[in-house]
Amino acid sequence: MIISIASGKGGTGKTTVATNMAVSLGGDVQLLDCDVEEPNAHLFIHPVINEVKTITTPVPEVDMEKCSLCGKCGEICQSRPLW
Repeated sequence: MIISIASGKGGTGKTTVATNMAVSLGGDVQLLDCDVEEPNAHLFIHPVINEVKTITTPVPEVDMEKCSLCGKCGEICQSRPLW
């Protein structure tokens, strides 16, 4: 079973609900805190961390000396430049 706790607004209690659910279920539970700004579920449950991995996502860079601002790249790329 997979349960997701999500919201666009901060301070709504998502981490509190998720950590309490994980603790109350007991047994073999995995809790993934995907908060981009401040993942802090560990403060509530004090887990034993066996492995740490750095996860990255490549972001394309625009060479502005070669760019004519035609917008063609934005038509095909999900990581559209923000200008």
